[in-house]
Amino acid sequence: MVQFITEVDVNRSEKKDFVSNLKEDLSNASSVIVSEYSGLTVNEIEQLRKEMRDNGAKFKITKNRLTKLAISETQFKEISELFKGPTAISYSDDAVAPAKVAVSFEKKFEKFKIIGGGYNGEKIDKEKIDFLAKLPSLDELRGKIIGLISAPAQKIVSITLEPGAQIARLISSNSSNNQESN
Repeated sequence: MVQFITEVDVNRSEKKDFVSNLKEDLSNASSVIVSEYSGLTVNEIEQLRKEMRDNGAKFKITKNRLTKLAISETQFKEISELFKGPTAISYSDDAVAPAKVAVSFEKKFEKFKIIGGGYNGEKIDKEKIDFLAKLPSLDELRGKIIGLISAPAQKIVSITLEPGAQIARLISSNSSNNQESN
């Protein structure tokens, strides 16, 4: 028996794959920002995607029904009511990255509006997203920690080298005094 694959089957399979992939991405995310993008040009959306990528986050325009299916089994199920009208999501395992980019982008483009989001399983509002955006990113924190860790090591090296430097200066001053006496 020959079986024909119809366009409906392909669409259903693509939708199922999309939901599965988005569910996996969101399961690994620390934060999700939901926004309205209506009125943005294709170039502006591409610019936003690039900024998100450059900061370790993802930006997707999704169908609300499929997004609700994907988040229903994740820590972000509480935000499903935010998906009304033309919405997009930004997400990352770095809780700060999507908030920083989205807040910055919202300031530049009035047609881009942050609706709300989720952070570690809790629904958050615009005020909390603004707070997240002000925090240092994971990379900035790593840099500060490395600086703090390496600072004592640099001090130890300078302290251990100092007695030798003092002796060298003493010998140098004694030898120059002896040469002046002669």
